[in-house]
Amino acid sequence: MTASPFIGRAHDFDFLLGHWQLHNRRLKQRNAGCTEWDEFPATSQAWVMLDGAVSVDETRFPTMGFSGMTLRTLDQATQRWSIYWINSTSGHLFPPVRGGFDGDRGEFFGEDTDDGRVVQVRFIWTRLGADAARWEQAFALDGSAWETNWVMELRRA
Repeated sequence: MTASPFIGRAHDFDFLLGHWQLHNRRLKQRNAGCTEWDEFPATSQAWVMLDGAVSVDETRFPTMGFSGMTLRTLDQATQRWSIYWINSTSGHLFPPVRGGFDGDRGEFFGEDTDDGRVVQVRFIWTRLGADAARWEQAFALDGSAWETNWVMELRRA
């Protein structure tokens, strides 16, 4: 068995520190063959704590009427990040995705439910220099191909 090149290290999410302008594209319907996207702005502010082992951000989606918070924690023993999302609409802490980085690309995987169906979840983080980043979310149903359903382009404010 080959070891994954995706490792979690302290300070992996330091690139998010500060204020950001976000452009979002989200599929109107997930796992339904939909090709129509909603596009909307957001703003985000991120902090790093515990010597780089915790990363927190708050993101506001003013035209959508909600906000959210991300909590990222590094398990030092397993060298894996856990990423949790909390939506202001429900206050629910969603199940984590876990993973790490290989260079400027991070891959994180988990399981959740969407519209009553169990889905595999994948986040991809791409660091694009000091002032830009990209986040993608994809779901897969029971062995199906990944469907990217949300893309967030970040530009430093």
